[in-house]
Amino acid sequence: MTTQAELIAAVAKDAGVSQADAGRVLEAIVKNIHSSLTDGGDVRISNLGVFDTAARAAREGRNPATGATINIAASKAVRFRVSKPLKDAVNK
Repeated sequence: MTTQAELIAAVAKDAGVSQADAGRVLEAIVKNIHSSLTDGGDVRISNLGVFDTAARAAREGRNPATGATINIAASKAVRFRVSKPLKDAVNK
């Protein structure tokens, strides 16, 4: 597993910039992904994949502790669909 700090350090080294600059760039990327998804859009990153949202309908569920029926409200879920080049690289 790679932490955010490790990712920032690796990006800074690969790009030849300071860790502070790499951290600001990563924060800006995450902020813009959040903004696009909350506005109902999607984010497509070549050779990585697509972030988008999917609607979940309201439904009935069960409380596992009591077995009582509960109503689960409709919601949106964030999805990530991996690109073919990344999928192929992981499955080598």
